[in-house]
Amino acid sequence: MRDWQRLKQPSRAKLVVTFREIEAARERIADAVYYSPCRPSIPLSEVAGMEIFCKLDNLQRTGSFKERGARNALAQLSPDQQTRGVIAASAGNHAQALAYQGKLLGIPATVVMPKFAPLVKVNNCQKLAATVVLYGKDFGEAKAHADLIAKEKGLAYIDGYDDPAIIAGQGTMGLEIVEQTPNLDAVIVPVGGAGLLAGVSLAVKTLRPNAKIVAVEAKNVASFSAALEAGKPRKVAMHPTLADGLAIPQVGTNAFQIARPLVDLSVTVTEEQIALAILRLVELEKSVVEGAAATPLAACMSGKLKELNGKRVVLLLCGGNIDPNVLSRVIERGLVADGRLCRFTAIISDRPGGLADLAAQIASTGASIKQVVHDRAFASSDVSAVNVLCTVETRNHEHLAQLRAQLKSHGVETHDSK
Repeated sequence: MRDWQRLKQPSRAKLVVTFREIEAARERIADAVYYSPCRPSIPLSEVAGMEIFCKLDNLQRTGSFKERGARNALAQLSPDQQTRGVIAASAGNHAQALAYQGKLLGIPATVVMPKFAPLVKVNNCQKLAATVVLYGKDFGEAKAHADLIAKEKGLAYIDGYDDPAIIAGQGTMGLEIVEQTPNLDAVIVPVGGAGLLAGVSLAVKTLRPNAKIVAVEAKNVASFSAALEAGKPRKVAMHPTLADGLAIPQVGTNAFQIARPLVDLSVTVTEEQIALAILRLVELEKSVVEGAAATPLAACMSGKLKELNGKRVVLLLCGGNIDPNVLSRVIERGLVADGRLCRFTAIISDRPGGLADLAAQIASTGASIKQVVHDRAFASSDVSAVNVLCTVETRNHEHLAQLRAQLKSHGVETHDSK
């Protein structure tokens, strides 16, 4: 959607989740799920040009909003189902939420995760006494395997984004947002399977019909955009993304039915934009979030939401389960995208003092050399020249341009390196 006109619902079919069910879910989960803060952020407001509020569901016990739906679904199981146990396929957050809330209620939980699920999420599930099965290269293969296990062992399968009880539970976040943010103009919601989008949209639009709902997803796995284009859920090709929590090949049927007529705008963000948003949240908001939770800020900084300039906007920081090793790499990528870390190859004279001269020129601009690699063997055919691979820290893109101009003015030939 390129304007702010909501999509018309194609039919008047009865919705599988109602606002009353979201209210009931709130009562059901009140004693087990954290009422997370929704606080204003002055630094992010300055960056985005909007009045930004952050809904901090990354502070939940298992680090994501998924506890809301998991608790609501588990609490409604029959005694027999609770005894037999439950199973789910998940990229990680739903698995952790199900394991934790299942442990609190004494319900055995089995979770099937893709083989390459983030290690921090796998370890957390195991610590919560869940039975963890690693299967398949992506969520789709993990889900198919979970379905087989459910049939074999008689376990109740709890879909992480399309089960009506899950959607109602996620919708409780919308109730809290409306209470915590007077004069709300817009809510930006990350989209994977669309369960969070469906629940929050229904809650917010019921209480604040004029508030805008913006859906944001990773460009590499844009299953909601594909569904909007097709008019129904459609499977898309999976590509690697920092927003692993959104890596769902096809949005849920129930979730799409609810969300489609309520969403005002849908946008996608790139991997570079997600990395930069993670960096901004760490530096400015002092919040460590995973890629999925950074997509709302990425959308704000992308230039695609100019209609929201000056408006009061809530960002859903829906999860904080990012592997520390991944976080360090993402921060470096964010620094590169921000023009604060660069790498280039300089061709200099292979004579005494040549490297010192290069270092002096770099230092004269105020840039800081982080690493240099001297390369004679694979340099140009000119045996009097040598390649120097430089990793340099700069203040911003303008400072980087000054550095390049300084080197060029002193006859130093440079080439971008990766």
